[in-house]
Amino acid sequence: MKNLLLLAALTLLSLSRLGAADPPNIVFFFADDQTSSSIGCYGNEVAQTPNIDALAARGTRFENAFVSHSICWVSRTTVLTGLTGRSYGTAANPELARPDAVETLYSDILRSNGYRTGFYGKWHAKMPAGFRNADHFDEFEAISRNPYYKPQPDGSLRHETDLIVDRGIEFIKNQPAGKPFALNLWFNACHAEDSDRRPGIGAFPWPQSVDGKFDDTVLAPPRLNDPAIFDALPDFLRTTINRERFFWRWNTDAKYQTNIRAYYRMASGIDHAVGRFMAELEAAGLADNTIIVYTADNGYHMGNRGLAGKWSHFEESLRVPLIVADPRVAEPRRGQVSDAIALNLDLPATFLDWAGVEIPKRYQGHSLQPIVADQPPANWRTESFHEHFAVRNRIPAFEGVRNADFKYVRYFDHHNHEFLHDLQTDPDELTNLANDPKHAETLAAMRARTTARVAELGGPLDPLKAPFVASTVPYPEASAAVGARVDSEGFVHVFDGKTLRHWSGDPKYWSVKEGALTGVTDGSLKMNRFLTWEDSTIRNFDLRVKVKVTAGGNSGIQYRGTSRPDLGLDIVTGYQCDVVANVPKYNGMLYEERGRRILSHTGEQVVIAPDGQPWIVGTMPVKEFAADQWHDYRVLVRGNHHEHWIDGHQTADLIDLDENGRALEGVLAVQVHVGPAMKIQYKDFKIKHLPDDLPLQTAETVKIPEDAQGVRPQGRLPKDWKPPVYGDR
Repeated sequence: MKNLLLLAALTLLSLSRLGAADPPNIVFFFADDQTSSSIGCYGNEVAQTPNIDALAARGTRFENAFVSHSICWVSRTTVLTGLTGRSYGTAANPELARPDAVETLYSDILRSNGYRTGFYGKWHAKMPAGFRNADHFDEFEAISRNPYYKPQPDGSLRHETDLIVDRGIEFIKNQPAGKPFALNLWFNACHAEDSDRRPGIGAFPWPQSVDGKFDDTVLAPPRLNDPAIFDALPDFLRTTINRERFFWRWNTDAKYQTNIRAYYRMASGIDHAVGRFMAELEAAGLADNTIIVYTADNGYHMGNRGLAGKWSHFEESLRVPLIVADPRVAEPRRGQVSDAIALNLDLPATFLDWAGVEIPKRYQGHSLQPIVADQPPANWRTESFHEHFAVRNRIPAFEGVRNADFKYVRYFDHHNHEFLHDLQTDPDELTNLANDPKHAETLAAMRARTTARVAELGGPLDPLKAPFVASTVPYPEASAAVGARVDSEGFVHVFDGKTLRHWSGDPKYWSVKEGALTGVTDGSLKMNRFLTWEDSTIRNFDLRVKVKVTAGGNSGIQYRGTSRPDLGLDIVTGYQCDVVANVPKYNGMLYEERGRRILSHTGEQVVIAPDGQPWIVGTMPVKEFAADQWHDYRVLVRGNHHEHWIDGHQTADLIDLDENGRALEGVLAVQVHVGPAMKIQYKDFKIKHLPDDLPLQTAETVKIPEDAQGVRPQGRLPKDWKPPVYGDR
């Protein structure tokens, strides 16, 4: 009883302090595409997020925080306006905010009540014509991705996560004494760079501050990885963008490991930036009266259910982290975990409540302050409404309600296909009970409540204007070709002949001249510099390209390569069809920059044994191809069989039996090489993606003759060096 009385007294004292103290400062960290499962305090023992975890340890962690609509711009506009998507838009165009809905944002209300407001980072809200985002904040700078690494005046690159927090630190250093502030730091991380499908540093670029993290960590595969889970989905979910992007990022073990490590680094990069900011807040003497909010605009599938992205009714899509650290609350309330249902819709009402400002009646969320300071009010929601209508022609649209026991949704553009999940017995939502007679009463009740809530929020949306478009087949023959545009012969043109669009590299070395990708070096290079195709990894393929190199020049077509950000953002290692003027034995040979180096000189037919040693099993004539002229190069790779041609003449024929050394998938790149000054050009560049499941040749089917000699390795060798003989090994 004494403890209960003490707790009650402390709570009353806390509430008194909250009402009597100076208006608190508010810092709102808003991540992108971050599932709560990527944060340590939410149970991930591998994640490295100590600063976010520290906020939870002294604040309130919401176990059941969700977004009402799982896509960036709708979620962010909901936070700005206090309205769900269909409430701030129109039935004909729900994605675009109406002028009256965004005339006054929560930041405007705070400003009119004495707050200094700042915004730095990702905006991405679809506003009406004439809307000026900077007019709604005292300090405003939109900082986007594309690219994540921003060139600085001194020539260096800085990641947007660190840049956003740099601006936030400047903001508090310039904060006038005695004036409250509300600072929004809205990150682009952990959003993938959608236009860049190179695994790792391309798809999920991380800040330099976390280089090397997770390099030696083998991360667990997606928990809901059983193909049967994907196969059980209706066709309209098996063919949507979620499935298309699965093949961009998660469809092989190697790609998954590379990308999940990169994603975790992005999360750790945010955490590191949060730590920097908190240290500066403390140093400025502002920490004791500053409330910190950390959340994300939507969840993320990360390969679960055979899907990527968000855009679904499943928990991975709707559930987000939400942490509120209010230094003014009583000690017993610090470090608490709340199971109350919280929504992104609640945030603007909460901000205004903290500021002591009347919450507009139009707001559809509720202040979280009572939960943070004490307990959920008796009338706190027990059910939440969720919807998706953005990009309706390619992402299936739904609406529904969720409570602690059940989730109901209907995909209204797909014949009102319904789902009913029992969240108590089936928290992974693997069983659809919509057609189970035992749950007919629950289904009917939740269907009716969904219809009523839709009516309250603005009513049904207009019918879809154009037919729904599938993004992929569930199991494509060639995963690299998903989403690609092919010509009549099945080739993807990887260079448009005009720009470096779809390619990534250092513009100091690469440009477009004379309708060709052009690499130039003055002979001072200390490291090869690469230009990498961003649109897809490549697996089995037939590549064609015209190549011209100056006398003495040295270049190469890199394939099935691996990005090496530890060496440089543009560096790639992998197989290479060499382009070498004036040296016939190297022109068109097969090189491997990951450490095995020369695998076959020009004119050598080679088998690489399982132990990694290449053996010459035959020869072909060696021809010379003049410098400063266009030549037709071809690279054909099927399984572990590699072939190169120049002007129709075969220069390499190799079978790679080395399971540990070989690569079966990777990026496509070209390079300028250390050595003499040179100019290399590539044009008419195209690739045909071949089926993924082409067979691999094995040691049982490929025999190496006893008299086969080893390929001469690169580098200076002893004068008496003799090639090893296979039969003498």
